[in-house]
Formats: sequence, structure tokens, C-alpha cells
Amino acid sequence: MDKFIKNFIIPSLLFFVLVSGILVLYKSPDKKPEKISISKLAEQINNGQVSSIEVKNNKLSINLNDETLEEAVKESESSLSESLNNYGVDQEKLRNIKIEVQENSSTTVWAGMILPFLLPFLLIAAFFWFMMKQAQKGNSQAMSFGSSRARMTDPKDKKKRTMFKDVAGAKEAKEELGEVVDFLKHPKKFLDMGAKIPKGVLLLGPPGTGKTLMAKAVAGEAGVPFFNISGSEFVEMFVGVGASRVRDLFKQAKKNAPAIVFIDEIDAVGRHRGAGLGGGHDEREQTLNQILVEMDGFETETNIIVLAATNRPDILDPALLRPGRFDRRVTLDLPDINEREAILKIHAQNKNLEKDVELKNIAQRTPGFSGADLGNLVNEAAILSTRRNKKTIGMQELRESIEKVIMGPERKSRVISEKERKIVAYHEAGHALVAASLKNADPVQKVSIIARGSAGGYTMSVPTEDRSLHSKRAFIDELATLLGGYVSEAATFNDVTTGASNDLERATHMARNMVTRYGMSDLGPRTFGKKEELVFLGKEVSEEKDYSEQTAQKIDEAVSIFINNAKETAHKIITEKKDLLDKISDTLLEKENIEKEEFDEIISGIKK
Repeated sequence: MDKFIKNFIIPSLLFFVLVSGILVLYKSPDKKPEKISISKLAEQINNGQVSSIEVKNNKLSINLNDETLEEAVKESESSLSESLNNYGVDQEKLRNIKIEVQENSSTTVWAGMILPFLLPFLLIAAFFWFMMKQAQKGNSQAMSFGSSRARMTDPKDKKKRTMFKDVAGAKEAKEELGEVVDFLKHPKKFLDMGAKIPKGVLLLGPPGTGKTLMAKAVAGEAGVPFFNISGSEFVEMFVGVGASRVRDLFKQAKKNAPAIVFIDEIDAVGRHRGAGLGGGHDEREQTLNQILVEMDGFETETNIIVLAATNRPDILDPALLRPGRFDRRVTLDLPDINEREAILKIHAQNKNLEKDVELKNIAQRTPGFSGADLGNLVNEAAILSTRRNKKTIGMQELRESIEKVIMGPERKSRVISEKERKIVAYHEAGHALVAASLKNADPVQKVSIIARGSAGGYTMSVPTEDRSLHSKRAFIDELATLLGGYVSEAATFNDVTTGASNDLERATHMARNMVTRYGMSDLGPRTFGKKEELVFLGKEVSEEKDYSEQTAQKIDEAVSIFINNAKETAHKIITEKKDLLDKISDTLLEKENIEKEEFDEIISGIKK
């Protein structure tokens, strides 16, 4: 609709406005001069009313002393002076009048005669030319509908070029992709050995781990053109367009070989065929088939590497993953503590950090953060410092940004009663006290009763080191920590609130996984149930039961045992350390936030 208004409605309105203006200009002059006779002109000259006379051929333009305009026509055979003498004009008064004689050239005459008629036709011709041009533009767009939408990055453009040094961490991924770089730089030594470099490399990993950035770094290191396109850009409502774009993409890549073709979010077109809607001839499957054909069509000498990225490798079609296509997979995991520190240093390069900022401390507080999360954290800290009219970024802003990225901005304007505020304080104090009292629980970094997101308060517990394996004892202590807030409310106020709903949900889910997934219950070392999902939805929609109803009852009993034992552990700690619970709550009600150092002093009994 916007293009129709821009290309048709607006030019039409401009055309009609111009034509109307010309018609008004020619048909309705502002002031039409009065036509008089020569005898009246002679009378006005004798009366001293005439200021000047302009003679153009036989036409006289008369300007009176009061600036009135008049027109008259003289005889063509005689001059103006002869005509006026015949009417008895006083020669003395005639000398006081400014008389200007102008002779029109033939060009001026023809222009005056033709232009009023020619100009409208020129405007009409210009209007139709403009409309034809727009139509041709539309045709060209229609002809290019099946062309590739890939964006090419020139390797000579140093401003947009990304290198391995710009990607922190992922050491193993860089080593794996280094072979691709070496092949693009020196393909002959591989071909002489008879080696075949993989045609496709699949980058796997959670969102934000730098898959796209790593693909750009491979192209930057190899110094070859980089064609970047998303899987969703192939798919249109018209069947065959996606396949046409795939053919055009690989055609462009072959012209610029050696080159890298990067397909981001390939699961948009690479999902398992035959599992979705639309039968076997829908647009997505046609596009996938064309990608498979193009990858098989590479000659051995063609120096084109196809990189693709996804965070859902489980739903990809098996034909994509067979040898000769995406047979090499490079996994980019979430960064560990050292990699997080290196990533923070890269994002902090152009930021004014205070001298006491310790990025290692921030890295310790951010387990599970991806590279994108860490970049967002540093950016949020810079925004927060700017809002506070600071010229540098301090540890306080970085710590607050961690909480903002995890839970959202503070909601200090939220109005709650003093009673609810006290309940929140005891709830968070219960979490913190139980976590500090258990050996396998994560250390408490901060406790707050300031609302963030949907949470009325929060207790931040962060492990001292990154863990990829979780023990049964750690799960049991974490269950007790989750129930600490619920038990604290019940022990202090003899009542419970809805504030523990999320804690109970997480605890139940964790206990059920311990029983059905991890084999940590008395039911033995086996799993129960199998998750099923519809590939075209990409979500779990049901669970297949591979156990009897009697076993289901035993699973429920085992989950309840874990939950009840955790509740008893939390109740014992809160009952025995009621004085510490009160002290933590009172401090929260007074200061609203307790950092790790102050919390450790309260727990150890050291007074300020």
C-alpha cells in the first residue's frame, strides 16, 4: 500500500496541481488592463495623466500616473507620434512621457504563440514517462524475485572484517575451523594429497555463543568473500522461489570462489522432511532439496565452503548431516570463567572502566552467560553510568547490570505494604540462610528485597567454579535452598503466601528429574518416560509412558520423599538459627540489599 501511494497517488496529485496552476495562470490573470482608443489616449496625454508608453508592434501598454494599466492599438502604417499628432496631442506634453519601443524577435513571437499550448502536452508526456518508469522498475523487481538475498562482505574491507582474535574463547572450535581456513588459502596441497575438505561445516551451540561471529572470523582469516543469509530468507509463499534463490546464491559464490557461504538458522529450511504440514511438496522442502543438490554438485576443485548455524541439531533432516554435506560439526559451548573474562575484556575495549574494576570478579558472577549476554551486560553498565552522569564505569554498575540482565530492571516505584515487605524479607532471608548452612549449596553473592521483573525479591547464589556435572548431594542441598523461603514464611508467620510458587515449581521439576532422568532415587539406575515433540512445532507436546501405573505411583512417592526431606532440612536450619534469620531480615528491611561481604559477616557473627 505504501509503495502504491508513493509511486502512483503522489505523482498523480502533483500532475493535476501543476496543470491546474497553468490553467489558472493563463485564464485568470491577476489584473487585466483596460482597453482604450487612440483618441482617449490623446486626451489623457493632454491632461497630463500618462506616465509612460511601451510600444510593441501595434500594441501600446500605457501606464498612468496612478499606476493604472491600459492597452491600446495604433495603426500599423504609421508611427505612434504621427497617430498622436493626427489627434491633436500637445508636443510639449508628449516629450514629458517616457516612450519605449520594443521589437519582438521571431523566436519570442513563436514562443509566445506555441508555449501556452505545448507546455500542457509536455507535462502529460512527463507524467506518462514517470509511470512507465515505475512499471519497468516493478517488472525488474518481479524478475529479481527469485534472486538471492545474500549479503556479501568484501575481504578487503578491513572495517567489517572479523578475525579469530576478535572472538574470545572457543579454542577448540578455532582449531577445527583452522583447517577450513588453510584449505581456502592453500587448496593445492590438500588436493595433491588426495584429501577432500568437508563441503559443509555445521556450527552448533546455544543462542548467543558466537556462531555467526565465528563464521565471519573464518572468512576474515581466509581473506575470501563471505555470503551471509538466513534460512528464513529462502522461504516465500510462492513455491519454487526458495529453490531459485538457492541456485542464485551458489551461482554467485562460484563466480567469487574461493568463498564462504553462511546460512544462519538453517533449521528454518532444514527440518526433518515429512514431519510437518503441507505434504511433501511445500516450499520449505523444495528449498531444502535444492540446497542438498547444490552441495552435491560441487566439483572437487571448487573452493566453496558452506557454513551453517543452528541451536536445534536434533530436528535437522538426516540428509543434511550425511557425509559429503554437513559431515563436520563444530560445537560452541557456553564460555567458562576464563573465556568469560576474555570476552568481557573484548567488550570493554572502548569503554572507560574505573581502575578498581575486576573483570574476573564479574566473570565469576556470570556462570551460564553467553557471549551475547556478556556484551549486553557491559552495554547496560555503560548506559547506567551515563544515566548517573558518570564518565567511567564502576563495579557497582557492572554488578547491577548482571541482575538486570538476569531478572530485569528494578521496580523501586512498586508500592507494597509494610507487612508484605516483611514477608519478602523473611522469605529471601530463608533462602540465604539455608544456602549458607549447607556444604554443597552455592555461596550467596547478594540478597535483595527490591522487586525485579516478576520477583518481589531475590537471592543470588553463584558457584565458585564452573560445573558440567551435578551430583546428587548438590541437588539435595539445592532443593533445601529452594524450600528455604517457603519454610521461613511458615515458621515466622504461621502462614504461607503465593510468593513461593516459582520455588515450589522449580523444586518439583528438579526432584522429578532426579527420579526419572538421573537415576538418583531408590527406583534404580534407569530413566522413566520419553519426551515426544512435533518437529514442525519444535516443542515437547507429550511424554510417552514406558512404565506401568504402579511404577508411576512409585515415581510420585520418590519425588515426594525428596521434597519432604528438603523441607525438613530447611526447617531444622531455620529453627536452630532463628536469631540469624531475624538479623538478616532486619538488615534487609533497613538496607534492602546485602552484598556478599556483609552477608558473610552476619553469618559468621562478626559485627561492624
